[in-house]
Amino acid sequence: MSDRSNNFADRDGKIWLDGELVDWRDATVHVLTHTLHYGVGCFEGIRAYMTDVGPQIFRLHEHTRRFFDSAKILRMTIPYEYDEIFEAQRTVFRVNGFEEGYIRPLAFLGSNEMGLRATGLNVRVAIACWSWPSYMEPNAFTNGIRVQTSSFTRHHVNISMCKAKAVGHYINSVLALSEALDGGYDEALLLDNEGYVAEGSGENVFLAKDGVIHTPELTSCLPGITRNTLMTFAQDLGIEVRERRITRDELYIADECFMCGTAAEVVPIRELDNRVIGNGERGAITTQLQSMYFDLVQGKLANYTDWLVPVN
Repeated sequence: MSDRSNNFADRDGKIWLDGELVDWRDATVHVLTHTLHYGVGCFEGIRAYMTDVGPQIFRLHEHTRRFFDSAKILRMTIPYEYDEIFEAQRTVFRVNGFEEGYIRPLAFLGSNEMGLRATGLNVRVAIACWSWPSYMEPNAFTNGIRVQTSSFTRHHVNISMCKAKAVGHYINSVLALSEALDGGYDEALLLDNEGYVAEGSGENVFLAKDGVIHTPELTSCLPGITRNTLMTFAQDLGIEVRERRITRDELYIADECFMCGTAAEVVPIRELDNRVIGNGERGAITTQLQSMYFDLVQGKLANYTDWLVPVN
């Protein structure tokens, strides 16, 4: 597949749309598509990496399960079985000929009705993939990123359904990240409605202090699959992980901090709100977990191989 255009609507390749592979430029929807107006929809972000045995998709089962869980929370019934969506993601990546890339399944409400009642609407599903080598600047993995605490509050558990990876939730993320970028930062840190640390605009957050890892409890933040991966690594390494409420000034005085997510992967935080974290360099725990993550997704770890699904 060619990425000759920066316009996502004008590319060569195939997209899986409502059960069929269609030409990339023909994968379109009507302007009165319900989700375009009201934001009720869900999606996933999944990465595939090249290994010695060919491209493999990282934790496809867990991402597919969360996709269905998100739809259920939003009262959407995906009109395909789990196995169909699972295989469709492998298929669309394979036919586009990538060695590495990003997979985006999306469930959205169609254009057969309009209005807030959202009744009688058909649920449509699209699956696309593209090359996305790095969400952050390449040197961010070693040098770290500068983060700003956002003026925007993360979702409250009774305002929005926080366990769903919902389309509409990301208005909050876009506004927070735009604010941070305008201020010269690389990423935003969002607090919950009580002022405790929640997550980044699209990442979970961790701190390490005195050899112990701390991360916010899952209230107003998404249960990240990369988050779960790193916590599993830490447990297997014998590093204690505590899930609890965290204040932002705890991050200021941490030994090290890092963010993680499918798009961002594992990236250290160098500064938060113009305070240098630790000595301003990638910390030992961050380095170890980051190294394990990249070794795993590239098929270099003997353990955790059940988290890799071959494309072919």
